[in-house]
Amino acid sequence: MPYFNFDLVIGAEFKNQGGMYLENTENAIDKAESLASELCIVRPELCSAGCAVRVTDGDSNELYRTPVELVGRG
Repeated sequence: MPYFNFDLVIGAEFKNQGGMYLENTENAIDKAESLASELCIVRPELCSAGCAVRVTDGDSNELYRTPVELVGRG
């Protein structure tokens, strides 16, 4: 099982949010989107600041990036 890292992207800064072993990249993307939605709820100031959650693999290659925003709004 591959290991994926999750970072909060604020401007040019990457803040590690942890990592986990998941079956595949699709599951890592789902986790990143969930994390982005959760961050928007607990830290609403991130929603309007252009922040994102990114997923990287074990070699630090970026696989996916999603904006910090509430999914399913409006």
